[in-house]
Amino acid sequence: MLVSAATLLGAFAFEVQPRSAAPVPLGAAFSEPREINSEPVLTNINTARVISWNIDRGTEFETISAELQKNPADLCLLQEVDSNTTRAHNIDVAAELSKRLHMNVSFGIEFEELSQEHGQPAYIGQATLTRLPIRHSRILRFQHQSGFWQPHRWIPSSMPLLQRRLGNRMALITELEFCRRPLVVYNAHLESRSYGRIQSEQLDEITADLNRYPAGTAIIIGGDLNTKYLPSVFLHKLEHEGFQSATGERIERTHKVAMTLDWIFARGAIKVEDGVVRKDFRGSDHYPLYAEIVAAR
Repeated sequence: MLVSAATLLGAFAFEVQPRSAAPVPLGAAFSEPREINSEPVLTNINTARVISWNIDRGTEFETISAELQKNPADLCLLQEVDSNTTRAHNIDVAAELSKRLHMNVSFGIEFEELSQEHGQPAYIGQATLTRLPIRHSRILRFQHQSGFWQPHRWIPSSMPLLQRRLGNRMALITELEFCRRPLVVYNAHLESRSYGRIQSEQLDEITADLNRYPAGTAIIIGGDLNTKYLPSVFLHKLEHEGFQSATGERIERTHKVAMTLDWIFARGAIKVEDGVVRKDFRGSDHYPLYAEIVAAR
């Protein structure tokens, strides 16, 4: 008997973790991405190299920086990017990588890391670095969330192991120019504390957001989608929306343990090809995924 994707995801909807919760109201720092536009841009190319990499907070910053310098890309989608945390040596990781790589950057805050602060706020989020012109950035903060990370009176927020946080999962959306046409990039970090249900709901929020753009617009969805349960369901879900995976039908392990978490998808006026997981990289518990995008003629 054939079982639908929705049925499979529903079967994993029960959770040991708290049920999904509405986003917590946040301060002004969470509202708008921070952009740094100080580097020259590329305007006359029709192919570009893309990387998606969860850099595990940037705690091994020098190693991560060296790997990205040795293996350059025109568009970098980075997740788990720290700013002013003790574990990452109080570095603004996105800004420092922008300097090292000579790339412009958009950075959006996902969480305030309460256990990582010493006198001033510390954050973690997503960074999109690029050599393409940045036209606009915004944040899509998901309505469907896990309550797992929220601070509680009976849990000490100062203990790093417990990872108490203010904020919620989101996608950083950066509108670029590629081959003189719009290219919209969704740099996503979906929920990890769920057996697939919350991830699926958050992905639905992304695909609903796509409706604001004209048909045929070049779109990239990339990042850590936390598809450790039934990754093929998520692959086929986005294929149904017209997206192509950088690795085709292959399900690639992107985590050092055993999981498929990280993806690059594209649709519209671009093709994505030559996707490869770089298992030779150091500096994170995730492996980066590289691909080439080609503008449609």
